[in-house]
Amino acid sequence: MGKIDKIFLNSKIMSLDLFLEKTLYDKKFGYYQKKNPFGKTGDFVTAPNISNIFCEMITVWVVSFWENLKKPKRLNFVELGPGNGDFCEILIKTLKNFPEVYDSINIILYEKSYILKKIQKKRLVSEKVSWVDNLKNIKSGPIIFFGNEFLDALPIKQFKKINNNIFEKYANFKNGKVEFVYKKAVKKQIAKLRSYGLLKNEGVIEYPEYGFKELNIICKKINKLNGGALFIDYGYELKKNIDTLQSVIKHNYNKIDQNIGNADITSLINFPLYKQYFNVNNLNVENIITQSQFLQKMGIIERANILRKKMNLSEKTNLNQRIKRLIHPKMMGENFKVIFAKNKKCDFSLAFK
Repeated sequence: MGKIDKIFLNSKIMSLDLFLEKTLYDKKFGYYQKKNPFGKTGDFVTAPNISNIFCEMITVWVVSFWENLKKPKRLNFVELGPGNGDFCEILIKTLKNFPEVYDSINIILYEKSYILKKIQKKRLVSEKVSWVDNLKNIKSGPIIFFGNEFLDALPIKQFKKINNNIFEKYANFKNGKVEFVYKKAVKKQIAKLRSYGLLKNEGVIEYPEYGFKELNIICKKINKLNGGALFIDYGYELKKNIDTLQSVIKHNYNKIDQNIGNADITSLINFPLYKQYFNVNNLNVENIITQSQFLQKMGIIERANILRKKMNLSEKTNLNQRIKRLIHPKMMGENFKVIFAKNKKCDFSLAFK
């Protein structure tokens, strides 16, 4: 069980989201504080690890947004959870093809993992890049937030509706093991769930209270400074009352109560709920689209065709496999969705219409 008893040092029972926050982000024992989880030697891969073209398409989108914002002399671009730095490295490289944008952009990285921040700082040596521990410290705009697989890593609460009674899930540390139990939910939590229409059906109800607190700062910055936030993640559009928590280690599925602190734990994103949240916080949300739709509208096929002209057969095959993984409906193409929330004064909608 390792250090798990240290996670429960101050309390033998805690809400699911607090348990996940400690398991993933605790300064001493949290999963993201221990190692680089990305790539073949890690536990999982993300789109920037799969192909540079993914990063290029996002960069082109950012350049277009900058133009829509009337080419500001100063633009803050904030990457949320930049991982091992793959995306940011290609962002900088690609932006050099757009000198005017490159001169104006200020890249800010928001990272909670000390080990990943160390990797980023070693890899991303540029006067354009800085790090921030608190998003409140960003004072100027316009501002563009970007998060690829950021939302799924934020802790969630889980509730159950049984015969019109609402129960909240807790992690209980007993006899050296973690077991999950349900306790009657408090009225304040029930009111939050009701306000988002989450109590209509029975089953498991997931509520990202921790994530909403993070996003609250982001919404305020966009409202005040202008700009928007682009999120790409795996999730669903049809409302489901099911348990979506999942854990991986070494690219294999792992039981939630096993390898605690040594395995990643994420959840599927309820995109309609996030859309509703952004609307409540005075932001406009474009249509939720699939990753495949977004990348193809941004020109990923055309970009791949250009690259193929200078490739041998082996390189072409490798590129084709990577593109397929990103856009094929049965791979990442439809499982991953894209949501874009923006300032109400903003009319930018590239790829979403």
